[in-house]
Amino acid sequence: MNYRHAFHAGNFADCAKHALVVALLRGLLAKDKPFAVLDTHAGTGGYDLSAPEPQRTGEWRDGIGRVAASDDPVLADYLAQVRAEGFPGRYPGSPALIHRLLRPGDRLMLCELHPEDAATLKARFRGDPQVAVHRRDAWEALTALTPFPERRGLVLIDPPFEQDGEFERLAASLAVLRHRFRAAVVAAWYPVKHRAPVRAFHAALREAEVADCLACELTLREPTDPTRLNGCGLLVANAPFGFELEARRILDALLARLSRGEDGEAATVTRVTVER
Repeated sequence: MNYRHAFHAGNFADCAKHALVVALLRGLLAKDKPFAVLDTHAGTGGYDLSAPEPQRTGEWRDGIGRVAASDDPVLADYLAQVRAEGFPGRYPGSPALIHRLLRPGDRLMLCELHPEDAATLKARFRGDPQVAVHRRDAWEALTALTPFPERRGLVLIDPPFEQDGEFERLAASLAVLRHRFRAAVVAAWYPVKHRAPVRAFHAALREAEVADCLACELTLREPTDPTRLNGCGLLVANAPFGFELEARRILDALLARLSRGEDGEAATVTRVTVER
């Protein structure tokens, strides 16, 4: 309840997550059938980079502030959406990026538990028939709002990782979700501070037989300090055709802009569990 994403908007982890989410949506858009998206930790939908919170941390300067200068065509789609939402003055959250790419028959469901952020989110999308905003617990929403009537779509899970047990909760939720809604593309963000929790998370997915999982990770330094965000990952289950190769290209392009030559820098896409 205390987490406010405004302090971290546009940082390197946002760039990785959002560039990959745009690629996932393009995969869904390749078919004519309507789809729905559930964003479980939606935030406010967009952030003023001149506001006190992002100015206090300055994280966006070493994130989107550097990535926006890229002329790599693999990042062009993501950067076009970011600029269309007001960058350099503003940085979009995932609700804004997703909403931009919806077609008339598609739907977006947004969950946010923080009362002020939920109110801001509701005001942003008030009167939009394609968007439903819920002030509710994200983990409860995963079962309450799935499967979608459209029978296809994206579930984006982006926990703040403020509390102990978040990796375990995420693994358990992925197991349930993949069982009840196998057709969904599922994307779950996670921090890479040090390797042990991430290894345990991936092992839990294998133990639960959560099929067809890719780990898309970007690390900017050796992940040995558990007090720092040294990298991040997006666990993607049931990825659209061609996404694995596209994810590799996206992460390589991001690392080219974000690199400071530190030990442990890496952009990787690895298969955590096999297809079934």
